[in-house]
Amino acid sequence: MSDAPPAVSRTDAVGRVLVVDDEDSVGEVLSLVLRKEGYDVARATEGEQGLRLFREAPYDVVLQDLRMPGLDGLTLLRRWKELDPDVQVLMITAYGTWQAAVEAMRLGAFDFVRKPFDNREIRAAVARALLLRRIRRSDPGFADAGLLRAMVGNAPAMREVLEHIRRIAPTEATVLIQGESGTGKELVARALHLGSPRAAEPFIPVNCGAFTESLLESELFGHVKGAFTGAVAEKRGLIELAHGGTFFLDEVGEMPPPLQVKLLRVLEEREFLRVGGTERTRVDVRILTATNRDLEEEVRRGTFREDLFYRLNVIPLELPPLRERKEDIPLLAGHFLAKHGRSLRREVTGFAPEAMSALLAYDWPGNIRELENAVHRAVALSEGPEIRREDLVEKIRGADSTPPGVVLPADGFSLEGKLEEVERGYITEALKVSGGSLTKAARLLGTSFRSLRYRVKKLGIPKEIFGPKELDDDLGA
Repeated sequence: MSDAPPAVSRTDAVGRVLVVDDEDSVGEVLSLVLRKEGYDVARATEGEQGLRLFREAPYDVVLQDLRMPGLDGLTLLRRWKELDPDVQVLMITAYGTWQAAVEAMRLGAFDFVRKPFDNREIRAAVARALLLRRIRRSDPGFADAGLLRAMVGNAPAMREVLEHIRRIAPTEATVLIQGESGTGKELVARALHLGSPRAAEPFIPVNCGAFTESLLESELFGHVKGAFTGAVAEKRGLIELAHGGTFFLDEVGEMPPPLQVKLLRVLEEREFLRVGGTERTRVDVRILTATNRDLEEEVRRGTFREDLFYRLNVIPLELPPLRERKEDIPLLAGHFLAKHGRSLRREVTGFAPEAMSALLAYDWPGNIRELENAVHRAVALSEGPEIRREDLVEKIRGADSTPPGVVLPADGFSLEGKLEEVERGYITEALKVSGGSLTKAARLLGTSFRSLRYRVKKLGIPKEIFGPKELDDDLGA
């Protein structure tokens, strides 16, 4: 390990954020919230002013309103990307439909945030954008992978994961990342590494399922000359090469029992023996692991060591499957549409309503990886500017195309329709429990009074059914 990490610029260490919004109250709140997070923040009230500021001193992240006087939001998004293709742009809007979300993502937006927003949403989204920018800089090849978009969107389950990453990353704690195949476990491991004091040192991943037992032992721990037939020279293992940094073992549940013993010694003693060797090698690494198996069940079956499981499971981190964050599907689909439209040289600009309905209805057992493959295939088969339902594979287009709560007008449908029925039920129940008080209901729901008042009005919840006058007072009636 080097004596000192390479110098980090102020931009890398702090993060430069540009806020562009014509509403003074919104712009001021955003600027204040982000400055409190330690970011270097500038503000503009319209697009041309923002572009001038960006040309003078480029920014890592731009937060911009979708609708503003002068340059419209999508035109402005194109201009940011012309100035810096890697800038992360968060679109903020009170008028978003899934069509606007798909188009923004196709043009390179990072995420889509709806008004009224919670300050926690903004902090999480900006932190996520800066994290992905760092990943792109540290490993451009990985940054081009589809799973980089695993962190897009504002589904509550994903926000919780990102908050855990923020808290865990600076520590030396061992983390067991659990989740179905295709949910982005390696991306999370990289995020933990880049948020740690070891960020300047190596990050070395290895998939335990990709090797035979003997080859895996040699890959992990190295071997001495003559240890086995073909060992014509000494070889350092991947754990040793990760010295000072982070070592990530994917699919650790597939590790054979004899190697589990050696891994346990690394965790407990920070040392190991090379294959065929007699001298112990000391190593300083943070070990992160991931699996799509139920390791507790593997322990009960006797295929995984109990002592190793408890050593690895110091902090468990569960990644949500895509079926539990369906509100993020239009954002992810828009990103993949752009990616594969470029690679296949197809001018496909959106999804027909019935195609998006099918994507939302399908349960995605293969998660984000399966969604990317589905969009890739659909782009290849498309014959016009939109992906149609018939361009999707049969099992996806065969899914119920009208899930409960989705409205399908002739000119498309609103993604919010799918969620509003459930949201209306939660708010109604909270108001009943709280005796009609928005203040108490907001506390029960873990949101702000302002946000809840907005949602009550937007969802058309009839205040008279709750009775108490306090509800009228809260709503300013």
